[in-house]
Amino acid sequence: MKAMILDAPGGLDRLRQVERDDPGAPGPGMIRVRLHATSLNYHDYGIVSGNMPTEDGRIPMADGAGVVEAVGEGVTEFAVGDKVVSCFFPGWWDGPPRVGDFATVPGDGIDGFAREVVVAPATAFTLSPKDYDHAQAATITTAGLTAWRSLVVDGGLKAGDRVLVLGTGGVSIWALQIAKLMGASVAVTSSSDEKLERARELGADFTLNYRRQEQWGGQVSEWAEGGVDHVIEVGGPATLAQSIEAVRIGGHIGLIGVLTGTSGQVPTAALMAKQARLQGLIVGSRRMQQDFVRALDTADLRPVIDRTFPLEGLADAFRHQEGGDHFGKIVATW
Repeated sequence: MKAMILDAPGGLDRLRQVERDDPGAPGPGMIRVRLHATSLNYHDYGIVSGNMPTEDGRIPMADGAGVVEAVGEGVTEFAVGDKVVSCFFPGWWDGPPRVGDFATVPGDGIDGFAREVVVAPATAFTLSPKDYDHAQAATITTAGLTAWRSLVVDGGLKAGDRVLVLGTGGVSIWALQIAKLMGASVAVTSSSDEKLERARELGADFTLNYRRQEQWGGQVSEWAEGGVDHVIEVGGPATLAQSIEAVRIGGHIGLIGVLTGTSGQVPTAALMAKQARLQGLIVGSRRMQQDFVRALDTADLRPVIDRTFPLEGLADAFRHQEGGDHFGKIVATW
């Protein structure tokens, strides 16, 4: 089978296509999946760029979508022909967070899904949304589920809530779409007026360019008449102070990304005054993903895909991500 591997110590020029042995038939409790798509995430970029070192020869990519080709003994949840999508944490099935590292995450601690075929435990996958193609399904595993967990599972999002979304990357656009689906009002920040216009086309109620309005937290708070109920915080230390300014008293900030750095000062007095909940999170459990898929099965909602690349063009896909011009998700299909 064809697969992309990453030669140590990493770097986009060290991604290459190779031939690997077919994994064969699935054993008890396992399924064989013919993969057709993956989507790019910031965590995947950290791996392939060499900023988050992994084993030499690692197959990258945490997201994988495809079709079940065979099921092992004892598997009743899936049947041959089912469309499935992978889980970010294959061993976290349900309940509160149980994983604090990436040792079991595909494409990081174990081989990922930049390949044609995988044999894995059935619990490492869920069904895909019924009407999604493989490229669309591949976007839910990391970005979509992260947005769903922050807003719905952790935040208890409800109709009439007000949400602040930072930027227009994969998680942020999913959050915008989920919030609008649930009847919330949404504010979006970006440095691009063109992207803000696209966000408005998706239903954003309030937009601002943070390059021109550096103290944007107060303006978002004013728009929300006292602060937003939820913040999708993907920036990290450079944006957190403004997010705290934007949130309402008793509101919820989901700390999802560290695009501006992995450490920095937290304005503790401001956070205390807001009595807000600042919650870090990394994707979610298999049960959360199943709930998310059920919601998508009842909704007229499709992910925003910026651009599609072939599997052998994975390095070019990441270069496109590096450029920062994308809106929504970048995918690779084969």
